[in-house]
Amino acid sequence: MSAPVPPVAAQLWSLHEDASKDLLGVLERVAEIGFAAVEPISLYNHPPSVVRSALDRLGLGLCSMHVPFPSGAGAAAVLDGCAELGVQTLVWSLEPEEFGTLDGVLAGAERVNRAAANAAARGMRIAYHNHFAEFRNEFGGRWAYDVLLAELDPAVVVELDTYWVAVAGLDPARVAAGLGDRLEFTHLKDGPATGMDDHMVPFGEGTVDVAAAARANPAVRWHIVEADRSHQDMYELLRSCYDYLVGAGLATGRRPVEAS
Repeated sequence: MSAPVPPVAAQLWSLHEDASKDLLGVLERVAEIGFAAVEPISLYNHPPSVVRSALDRLGLGLCSMHVPFPSGAGAAAVLDGCAELGVQTLVWSLEPEEFGTLDGVLAGAERVNRAAANAAARGMRIAYHNHFAEFRNEFGGRWAYDVLLAELDPAVVVELDTYWVAVAGLDPARVAAGLGDRLEFTHLKDGPATGMDDHMVPFGEGTVDVAAAARANPAVRWHIVEADRSHQDMYELLRSCYDYLVGAGLATGRRPVEAS
């Protein structure tokens, strides 16, 4: 049997400026495009209960949330807010400088594992989101990313940002395929794949083979569209990316799209 086609979500960092002024209005427009869910990065001072009610009213799911790892003094507050919102998977990254040395990677993995234990105690879990520093250094013939994943608790799942893999000079589809069942979320975006200041473009118009990345691993449960910045209207960009994925049968959404 073939694997089910993952639903498509929107990472709300794409609409950060608008969301900081009118988060509930942004949720309405994202729902209208057809996305099945969102992945927030902030509630912009809204109570979790208010955002939860808006999601339910709009029929939007909550695939995950970007929030700092719940370890250390602020862990309880992070987990309390996520519990009230109904978050199941908390996603975050290590800092680029932590990948400069093997000791840095190991210390970072320890912090993530503490967060995973804290989350598990509350019925939640952690996912690790990469940038491109993870693929810039090797230790013992292994990418820092591979060292990190080997050190992480197996309960920590992966959100692979395929664009930053491409920026690092690697093939996103190949990296995704090699992650096996641990890969549950992909961040999909397209552009020149040159660095952190890139402007994203509609899928199929940049240098990233988005379709290959989306097809690479049948374990993926969510495809998440993100655009850090763009020269075009962000809602138009998200709509075109939605149409590309759903129209090609690479993802499912709430608004049907004719096959292209």
